[in-house]
Amino acid sequence: MRHLGVFSGLVEVAGRRRGLFADAVPGAALAEAARETIGTLDLVAADVRTERTWEAGDVAGEELSWDVGFGPRTRAYLLRPRGERGRLPGVVALHCHAGMKWAGKEKVADGPEGPSAEVRRLREEIYGGRAYAGELAGRGFAVLVPDVFGWGSRRFPLADMPDRVAAYAGDPALSEADRYDAAAGHHEHVLEKYCTLLGTSMAGVVAGEDLAAAAYLRGRPDVGEVGCVGVSGGGLRAALLGAFDPEVRAVAVVAMVSAYADLLDGYVASHTWMLYPPGLSRLCDWPALVAARAPRPLLVQYAERDALFPPEGMRRAHEAIARRYPGGGYAGVFHDAPHSFDVPMQEAAFAWLAKRLRT
Repeated sequence: MRHLGVFSGLVEVAGRRRGLFADAVPGAALAEAARETIGTLDLVAADVRTERTWEAGDVAGEELSWDVGFGPRTRAYLLRPRGERGRLPGVVALHCHAGMKWAGKEKVADGPEGPSAEVRRLREEIYGGRAYAGELAGRGFAVLVPDVFGWGSRRFPLADMPDRVAAYAGDPALSEADRYDAAAGHHEHVLEKYCTLLGTSMAGVVAGEDLAAAAYLRGRPDVGEVGCVGVSGGGLRAALLGAFDPEVRAVAVVAMVSAYADLLDGYVASHTWMLYPPGLSRLCDWPALVAARAPRPLLVQYAERDALFPPEGMRRAHEAIARRYPGGGYAGVFHDAPHSFDVPMQEAAFAWLAKRLRT
C-alpha cells in the first residue's frame, strides 16, 4: 500500500486483532456511542452579543459573538434576506478545512469588508468563486456561519505554538495569512495530541462547538427548522452534527464520504485529524456514522474526480448509506467535479434543503 510500503502487513494484523470498520446499525445507540468515543464536548453558546450589522445587495448581515467556556470568543455571521423580518428556515453553513486556518467563516460568507486575496483564491478553487452562504440566504434562509476551534476568531496565536512549529511561518515571500497557515498545518498534529490526552479529540471539540451553534440558531424565535451543509472538512462537520443532533432536520455532506478501508492505500495523509478520531474506526465505518441519523433526510454529494477519495470508496459508501435508507430520505448524487462545492452542486443542495426545511 502507498505510504505504508514494507509495513503494509500492519493493516491485516491490526484488523484481525482489533476489529475495524464495522457495518454498524444506524440509530441513536450508534450516535451516542460515537459521540462518547470521540469525546464530544457538551458546550453552550453563552453570552451571545451582536457586534455589528450591515447590508449588501439582497442580504442583511449580523456579526455575532459568544463564549463556549474556553479560548477567544467565537465569531459568527448570521445572514438573512434583506428586509425580511419573518420566521425563516435555518441553515448552519460549516466552513471547510482546506489547509486555511487564518480564515474561517469568511471562506463561505462575506462580511462588510469583503474577502481577502487568500479567501478569493480558495473560493475559486473550491466554491466556484462564490460566497455560498450569502447566496443561500438570498434564497430565503437564515444562515449561521460560525468559526470553529482552530480557525478564524478561534485560531491559535503563533506565540502559543511550539517554536519548531511557529518556525514554519517564517517565509517572508508569503502573506501574513499564508505564513500562518504554513505553521497551522503542522500545529494540528500538536493539537490532536493535547485533545487525545484530555480525553477528547479534535473532532470531539469541533463537534461540540458546532452542536452549540446549531442549538443557538434553533433557539431563535425568528428561525424554524434547521439544517446544515458543508464541503470537505465542513462536510465532515455536517456529518457529525447530523449524527449527534436529532433536531437537525436535514443534512447535506459534500465531498467528504468514503469507506475507511479504501482510504488506506495512499489517501490517509491528505485528510485532517478530524476524520480519524481515536477509537472511531473500531466502532464503525465512516459511512455508517454519516447514516446514523437514518431515516431523517440526508444528502451526500460525491465528486467523481475527487483526488482526495478513491472512486471505489465513494461507491462503497454510497451503497452502505443507501442500505440504511430503504424507505427513502437519502439522496446520493455523483457529480462530474473535482474536490469542490461548485455552483451546480450548490444549487442542487440549496433546492434539496428548501424542500425539507419549514419555517
